[in-house]
Amino acid sequence: MKAFFDDRQWRHAPRHFMANGALLPNPEEPRRIEILTGGALAAGCSFAVPGDAGLGPIAALHTAEYISFLRNIYTRWRRIEGAGEEVIPNIHPASRRDGYPKSAVGQAGWHQADTACPIAEHTWEAAYWSAQTAIAGADYLLEGGTMAYALSRPPGHHAFADLAGGFCFFNNSAIAAERLRAAGLRPAIVDVDVHHGNGTQGIFYGRSDVLTVSIHADPARFYPFFWGHAQERGEGQGLGYNLNLPLPRGTGDADYLATLATALERCDSFGADVIVVALGLDASVDDPFQGLAVTQEGFARIGAAFAATGRKILFVQEGGYVSDTLGANLTRVLSGAQSG
Repeated sequence: MKAFFDDRQWRHAPRHFMANGALLPNPEEPRRIEILTGGALAAGCSFAVPGDAGLGPIAALHTAEYISFLRNIYTRWRRIEGAGEEVIPNIHPASRRDGYPKSAVGQAGWHQADTACPIAEHTWEAAYWSAQTAIAGADYLLEGGTMAYALSRPPGHHAFADLAGGFCFFNNSAIAAERLRAAGLRPAIVDVDVHHGNGTQGIFYGRSDVLTVSIHADPARFYPFFWGHAQERGEGQGLGYNLNLPLPRGTGDADYLATLATALERCDSFGADVIVVALGLDASVDDPFQGLAVTQEGFARIGAAFAATGRKILFVQEGGYVSDTLGANLTRVLSGAQSG
């Protein structure tokens, strides 16, 4: 399987995030790259460096206002006397219809949904190349490839068109899907991360040309809380083109795979000819977030299930945090896909 990664993605090294009122070490650490690279190599992947497709594919989904914010906010933040070393918001608008402020502090609150997406000196560069990695994977499929893996880090599925959140800045899976759609394919995004892909849902919620499906731990008591419920089906032209499949905490292989079958049946009904898999490995029984309980064998069967659709498949890395089995879980997914 062809894989893509750019070394500039190492440069984003967030130090903190806040959870339950506590300032904690950020689990979206660069060491994930080393572990995931090893897992992909063990599955027989050969890595290539992505080219630079420019801002166009990113700006196709993310607003110019937001892109400008991400590009410049760290420099602006450092001019504030006494500012912290990372851009972390402390105030948010009550509504997206509220006024857009001029201050760096106000704009951070507007464009960062939570305290889990700190922006540091090299965040823009890493996020840009993370997106280019996913774009390269999409282009590989367009050039005749049948399956690819994009080691996109930082991840993307919590990023809306103008809003970062949950370790995510650019929505890599969505950007890849839009790239495929613009080239004439009919893409479905199937998100298997333990957390709901709320940014992906938000980007396509009013559209009928990209199907979005998310399998995740029930958000009633789990991040992102406000999105990912079963009644969210899309709106306007997009009504019926978004499917959320929330699962009880601790769900294991059998029920997870039955739910995945439901997701893939919806892809059939949509007539998808390519599937972008938002590949979170944090559904693992060993993941620090402890949302679901998929085993290594379960991940192998997930990979095989996608391969069995007979469609072009692009795996785009989302979550999955440092544990003893993180690399092995990726190996099992990609090996399962190649043997499925």
